[in-house]
Amino acid sequence: MNSKPLLDYIKRYVNLTKEEESLLISKVSYRKYLKNQYIVQQGDICKITGFILSGCTKTFYLDESGQEHIVLFAIEEWWTSDMGSYISQSPADFNVQCIENTELIQFSYDTNEELLLKIPKLERFFRKIVERALVSSQKRIIRNFSLTAKEQYIQFKELYPTIEKRVPQYMVASYLGITKEFLSKIKSQLILEQ
Repeated sequence: MNSKPLLDYIKRYVNLTKEEESLLISKVSYRKYLKNQYIVQQGDICKITGFILSGCTKTFYLDESGQEHIVLFAIEEWWTSDMGSYISQSPADFNVQCIENTELIQFSYDTNEELLLKIPKLERFFRKIVERALVSSQKRIIRNFSLTAKEQYIQFKELYPTIEKRVPQYMVASYLGITKEFLSKIKSQLILEQ
């Protein structure tokens, strides 16, 4: 397992000793998922949170009519999970599915709790990344309320240029809350405006 990307990521927030790094790496697991494989499914209890080494996932809600509503994409050096389910150990509201073959370093719930006790600095680390996720989520809510679909798409392209190139357009449309046909019209308008 190549743990360097995870350790480098953690160093952005806290400094671990070599002993703490060794303990951390001894407790986490490495897993490869295939394209279309689920990491967690709606209704199941999310047992892991994962740091993405390679690949791309989508987090989505499936409504009663079978319509998919994508709320999040995640790529390298991002975390993927149904965080509400993971934290509360209650049934998941969301599905997390791999859009590409994906490699994760996984933290099981029990292992994470053990690590937080043995390496108190990780408490600060996880608090910081959850804070960032909360702020990002709040900003997305504001964008959904205040921007037109066209403005949301432009901002999505600016914020996540690599994601826009890696995921099918119907998924981008789902993330934006519009139809793929409407997204196609927006893209045509933008081409004409150039």
